[in-house]
Amino acid sequence: MANQQVNQKESSSKVLRQLRGKRVLITGTTGFLGKVVLEKLIRTVPDIGGIYLLIRGNKRHPDARSRFVNEIATSSVFDRLRSADTDWFETFLEERVHCITGEVTEPCFGLGEDACHKLAGELDAVINSAASVNFREELDKALMINTLCLENIAGLVRRNSRLAVLQVSTCYVNGMNSGPVTESVIKPAGEAIPRSSEGYYDIEELVQLLQDKIADVRARYSGKTLEKKLVDLGIREANRYGWSDTYTFTKWLGEQLLMKALNGRSLTIVRPSIIESALEEPAPGWIEGVKVADAIILAYAREKVTLFPGKRSGVIDVIPVDLVANAIVLSLAEALAEPGRRRIYQCCSGSSNPVSLGQFIDHLMAESKANYAAYDHLFYRQPSKPFIAVNRTLFNLVVSGVRLPLSVTDKVLKLLGNSRDLKMLKNLDTTQSLATIFGFYTAPDYIFHNDELQALSARMGEVDKGLFPVDARQIDWEVYLRKIHLAGLNRYALKERKVYSLRASRQRKKAA
Repeated sequence: MANQQVNQKESSSKVLRQLRGKRVLITGTTGFLGKVVLEKLIRTVPDIGGIYLLIRGNKRHPDARSRFVNEIATSSVFDRLRSADTDWFETFLEERVHCITGEVTEPCFGLGEDACHKLAGELDAVINSAASVNFREELDKALMINTLCLENIAGLVRRNSRLAVLQVSTCYVNGMNSGPVTESVIKPAGEAIPRSSEGYYDIEELVQLLQDKIADVRARYSGKTLEKKLVDLGIREANRYGWSDTYTFTKWLGEQLLMKALNGRSLTIVRPSIIESALEEPAPGWIEGVKVADAIILAYAREKVTLFPGKRSGVIDVIPVDLVANAIVLSLAEALAEPGRRRIYQCCSGSSNPVSLGQFIDHLMAESKANYAAYDHLFYRQPSKPFIAVNRTLFNLVVSGVRLPLSVTDKVLKLLGNSRDLKMLKNLDTTQSLATIFGFYTAPDYIFHNDELQALSARMGEVDKGLFPVDARQIDWEVYLRKIHLAGLNRYALKERKVYSLRASRQRKKAA
């Protein structure tokens, strides 16, 4: 009966029919989104021809298969598959998942020309989700993995023109532009960059200029000072051309590189907004690691941050990871069915189901006040102070120590810890550090739109809408933030707290 239901779905699903027998290379499966995409393909497209994973070896597991078996296949993201049919899952991994030891930043992925040519010939599509998501990465590293290595992806297409390429980017390539952000090529908000007649921006001279500046910094500094100077250079250059951080700047550059290299070929760019825990699949709240918003949530839960720069009325665009994975699979099927086109899709919530920063904070505050004990890895005790979003000007005055009216100073100090003690100063340092990294995202002046993605979902039909939902309107923000996301953070992202009482410590010493 189960097989009959699967067959019925396959016969009426455009996505499943299109992906049957196809061979897809995925990069970045050691990361959060990559794992969810892999799980979704295995679970929903059992007749896929093969999944190829490009994985860099490490000291512990120098070859890709070993690293996959020990670091990826063991992830809780696959619990649903294992519980449904362990034997089938293990057989699928053995027969359909092909692990390739390589490095996305090296020419031919470090495989050599012959092996790379052979790989390209075996594939139908590439999903590139590898990236450095460090907002303050050293410029040379960010440029290499978010921009320059895409030449290696394009190199596969030069060896096999049939290949469909899906590039995972970010809605925040929008940079410092304000207003509505559509699924189109983004114009820089800062210094002008020449634009081609094909619509993308010519970045060759800019990339060479950046590399010259990197070389200059490398010639003058070394060690930790060099690292800091390269971070500062990245932020400075990003700001110059209209981005808040090195990550989004280099991701925009990567989009332009691919659009030029694959002009006239099959290229789909999928831009998620802030990716957070799963709404439903593979399990409600599934997450790996602490993401953008979670760093601030965690700092508040540990009573390190109570004040933050932000615009309560601004729309903070959060999207569950399973909706992003679904968008990737949907658009991949379309690219294979109708090759030779460039498409851009945004996976976001801001235009269809907006949640403001104020609502976001209020939902989390209400849950922490009412049920903090249910999240024992997140909250060590009930937070005693509210989380306050203030405008950037007031925030800067507070953290810089500028003299404020006594009434304002007293209120701020009470929020931060009641007195000018060492703990308060440490908390202020934590607050300032987080604000430096994430402050741009908590004072949004833009709305992301995804009319094209919604239209794609509608074209695929009702069966695929059910199998691969992408519509953010299904999210009940109160339920998601209070009951799904916090529970997911507590269960999947945070380790159990080790609590040692003084008495237990003395008993251990005595026994020793």
